[in-house]
Amino acid sequence: MRALGLETSCDETAASVVETEGLRGRVLSDVVHTQTEVHQKWGGVVPELASRDHLQRILPVLDQALRDAGLTLRDLDGIGVTRGPGLVGALLVGVQVAKSLAAATGLPLVGVNHIEGHLLAVLLQEDAPQPPWLGLVVSGGHTSLYEVHSPGEYRALGHTLDDAAGEAFDKVAKLLGLPYPGGAHIDRLAREGNPRAFEFPRGLSRRSRDAFDFSFSGLKTAVLMHVREHGTERLADLCASFQEAVCDALTLRAVRAARSSGLPALVICGGVAANSRLRALAQERCAAEGIALHLPAPRLCTDNGAMIAMAGALRLSRGERAAPEMSADAGWRL
Repeated sequence: MRALGLETSCDETAASVVETEGLRGRVLSDVVHTQTEVHQKWGGVVPELASRDHLQRILPVLDQALRDAGLTLRDLDGIGVTRGPGLVGALLVGVQVAKSLAAATGLPLVGVNHIEGHLLAVLLQEDAPQPPWLGLVVSGGHTSLYEVHSPGEYRALGHTLDDAAGEAFDKVAKLLGLPYPGGAHIDRLAREGNPRAFEFPRGLSRRSRDAFDFSFSGLKTAVLMHVREHGTERLADLCASFQEAVCDALTLRAVRAARSSGLPALVICGGVAANSRLRALAQERCAAEGIALHLPAPRLCTDNGAMIAMAGALRLSRGERAAPEMSADAGWRL
């Protein structure tokens, strides 16, 4: 099946064509326009500006994806589009374009959950695992653990109770005077610092060992109090210590959940999965526990159309179709 995927849930306008066979996918094109320059001066994503930029970019991005794949709309078998969760105005742009394309061409259309897209992005890798696996989705808006028994069959084990991990990275970066988006800047500086220089808290460390939820608000506050008292001297050590606290909490709970569920593999996905320390620590802990670790390539971790095309193709192959009244659902839970 050849499927087009459209992604506009936040601040990336993305389109991709993916060819699938069973649970394997091959990327024929993958075009992503990022809005970093639009939001940099504000230190975070401004929803109204994001929606306007999607309106300007989505058709050129779509056209480029088709050209890169060497295909036309007539060569496709269906369309998948992110309908949630995300910023409602941004989502509506992608949903309305996808519905218009489906109406004009007669191609079948399906709405895709953004989180499902992240969880299934690993199927685009050559060494993709076969289900079941445990998925850790960690990004600017989401930090959750899911059992993935098969495409379309998921069980949530835990979520963040406050900030998402990526959100914590961006907020702490702003406290430290680093540019937006802050995750990459913290990662870069942390490589020169000592991760044990400062002892920052790991959220929910006193809860039951069976709990798989996350919390990063206390960590963020601890960094704020440190900066108020000591400033941003030893910036590399600050970045390394903060990053270590986040990655320690993420990998500890993910490995614990995989072991508790009896699942043989862990997949870490979402934008924060590109963090170098998270990837290294996950490898160490999974190796120690005999758990197979799968890390999508960094380009498949950040928001992209290929993951939506993959998830959409699998839904279409199961016979799913979007209702004519389908619309964006900003709070859609997987």
